[in-house]
Amino acid sequence: MQTVFATFVIFLSVFVLMSVGYIIKRKSVSGSCGGLANVGVDKACDCPEPCDKRKAKMAEEARAAKLQQDRII
Repeated sequence: MQTVFATFVIFLSVFVLMSVGYIIKRKSVSGSCGGLANVGVDKACDCPEPCDKRKAKMAEEARAAKLQQDRII
């Protein structure tokens, strides 16, 4: 039982330290290599044309941006 409690305390302290780091620097945790952008890949699948699900998501994002742009208040 002590091992479980010690593990919980360690994980909780790491979580709190990461939260404090985010609050201070306003920078989220990122990978060491920088991801696909550093390799030269623009999107995750690198397909010539996006799938239907991706097209629908892009259309919804464009619609939301248009609504935000045309917002009166």
